[in-house]
Amino acid sequence: MSRTDRTLAQGHPGSTDAPWRRAAAGANLLGADGRLDATIFEEITTLAVRTGAINLGQGFPDEDGPRIMAEAARDAIASGANQYAPGKGIPALREAIAAHQQRFYGLELDPDSQVVVTTGATEAIAAALLALTGPGDEVLTFEPFYDSYGAVIGLSGATHTTSPLAAPDFHPDLEALEAAVSDRTRAILVNNPHNPMGSVFTRAELTRIVELANRHDAIIITDEVYEHLTFGVEHIPVATLPGAAERTLTISSAGKTFSFTGWKVGWVSGPAELVAAVRTVKQFLSYSSGTPFQPAVAAGLALEQEFFNGISSSLQAKRDILAEGLRAAGLEVFLPEGTYFINVDAAPLGVTDATALAYRLPELVGVAAIPVPVFCHPEGAERTKSLLRFAFCKRAEVLEEAASRLAGLRERL
Repeated sequence: MSRTDRTLAQGHPGSTDAPWRRAAAGANLLGADGRLDATIFEEITTLAVRTGAINLGQGFPDEDGPRIMAEAARDAIASGANQYAPGKGIPALREAIAAHQQRFYGLELDPDSQVVVTTGATEAIAAALLALTGPGDEVLTFEPFYDSYGAVIGLSGATHTTSPLAAPDFHPDLEALEAAVSDRTRAILVNNPHNPMGSVFTRAELTRIVELANRHDAIIITDEVYEHLTFGVEHIPVATLPGAAERTLTISSAGKTFSFTGWKVGWVSGPAELVAAVRTVKQFLSYSSGTPFQPAVAAGLALEQEFFNGISSSLQAKRDILAEGLRAAGLEVFLPEGTYFINVDAAPLGVTDATALAYRLPELVGVAAIPVPVFCHPEGAERTKSLLRFAFCKRAEVLEEAASRLAGLRERL
């Protein structure tokens, strides 16, 4: 075995705190023996392929987004937009992002200094955390948390602290939140609408987050990629609240809104000095990407209100199809207020280990899901040990078949 292989498999004696290990530990990818495990997404997807199961584990649509955007991307390729874009994004897209924020939320942004285009929201989050946090800092997220948060916090060297989102509504416990924020908190990372739990935070809850950030001089980083995917509730950007704009970085992307997740076009907006810090780090991650997709996303952001209304109404119908099948299976269903994920509790079926059930589901009923404990630290994993997450961003006929299969779960168990 080579020296590199030994380092990766067992950990070099001098590398127990190597950056890759911190990232892996933060994303719950290190086993009890310190070895690197495959991600749960990879393992569940492999099971789904092997068994022919409907994969409702990973959150990606099975239909493309607006034709006008695809045509715009093809036109850009044909016209030669195939080289590096400017590091902060093409002017047309930065202007479209600023116009979107003003149109939907009344936020006024300078597209030249207050917006930067990134390789998806994932790079935006990484660049923000790496730019603004480090050893000795604390970064607070709500738990369960999207796995890349833990990975990048680990990579930055900061300490990852959490505040719980508990059943049945998965909204912040404001007393627990206040106890978790301190003068060591450098950043509060808010995922709203929330993945994996599907909650949409209220104005009062967001206001409290802003108050705590001001009290402790913390930056607020908001991941709002599901901003247009809410069901009968209002999405409130943190940056619109009093006392928030000067300390808030807002992140979103084209992937979830327009169903072009493979294009990987995201963005960060906020105060010029914070955006400059993010841009400084971002330019040494990808520099730029997605040149022909950027004008296409600009076209998408300018679509009529009818399009944005239609996204949520279509998804809500799909949510309800899957929810019916999950209820028929005897699971306790937590109806989401946003995103395209629905969570269930398997405890009514006598199942206390959702992770074990997730590995059995493809064989049992031909449907794949992700256990919620993988999005948690150990204490949170115990609190959510019987919960499963399903994605409903699929064609209606696929969800109807999945619902039919799931309805037989009680008998199969």
